[in-house]
Amino acid sequence: MSLATALKSGDVTLLPGKRDEDWKWTDLRGLLRVLPAASPASDAALPPGPFGDLGEGETALVNGRLRGDPDLLTLAAGQSRVLRLRFVSTAEGSHAAHVVVELGEGAALTLLESYEGLADGYVADAGLEITLAKGARLERIVVAADTEGAVSVSSAVVVLAPEARFGQTLLTDGAKRQRIETRIAHPGALAEVRLDGAYLLAGKRHADLTTVVEHQGVDGTTSQLTKGVVRDQSRGVFQGRIVVEEGADRTDARMRHNALILSDRAEVDAKPELLIFADDVQCAHGNTIGALDEEALFYMRQRGLPETEARALLIEAFVGQVVERIDHEPARELARAWAADRLRA
Repeated sequence: MSLATALKSGDVTLLPGKRDEDWKWTDLRGLLRVLPAASPASDAALPPGPFGDLGEGETALVNGRLRGDPDLLTLAAGQSRVLRLRFVSTAEGSHAAHVVVELGEGAALTLLESYEGLADGYVADAGLEITLAKGARLERIVVAADTEGAVSVSSAVVVLAPEARFGQTLLTDGAKRQRIETRIAHPGALAEVRLDGAYLLAGKRHADLTTVVEHQGVDGTTSQLTKGVVRDQSRGVFQGRIVVEEGADRTDARMRHNALILSDRAEVDAKPELLIFADDVQCAHGNTIGALDEEALFYMRQRGLPETEARALLIEAFVGQVVERIDHEPARELARAWAADRLRA
């Protein structure tokens, strides 16, 4: 069951809901009693997205319809590019999009991906198929800027070849319901994965960051760091699962999730999982959910900082650990500014 399947058929009973274990905290079936009509086509000019004109080109999907050259997302062996990929919703209604990203042997891509709401009340689904050949490198930086009344689901399936490197950073301020899901087939074989994310939620917004990494061979590494900040009546969901299959020896997999709850009515639901069926591995996971460090806050106030400013600096430093792991420097600076704006709102 998926949102894409339900939108294609018009059958709300195909929506995932709380009876589906992986969707129990992001119940679409209970929320959407009727699926809205298809969103209209739009040929209006788009305003700049979160990444501005950074990169060498742009492919956009507006209300689910392609605008631009999808071949930009297919890199031949040895090619290198920095590209923007935009999913833009300009009207109420429902729409779905599907994108294929393929990197040839030794290719390198920095993908600046954004989800942009220019209307309210839309229902949007985006599916990505990402394939990396031997030795290819992809850094995927995602800014999800859906509107408060939107329902938005993004699902990426990533398949890696030996010696490939995949890095990902997700930044979101949520929506009425929002889920960003990443599933990775990890071959081991000296391939490397970095999976990072930050959710910065206020009001009644909801964000669900779900990841699954399946280590299928020896000598693979995964490093995962997710941070969350929730206030007002918002809700953050983190589900991270790392599976080390039988025979995937010498796997090194680390997962960490930390969240700050800044109001009594905000909520965080976290489910980190390690499923290990191999010997000779180094795997660990950690999960903390709490309030700001009062000792650190006291220390800063003792040195003359007003409480509001001290809290803001501590929160920015907390989230900044995720942003600092972005390799691409110009994108890192834009991501830092975007996160700071959300935290100060």
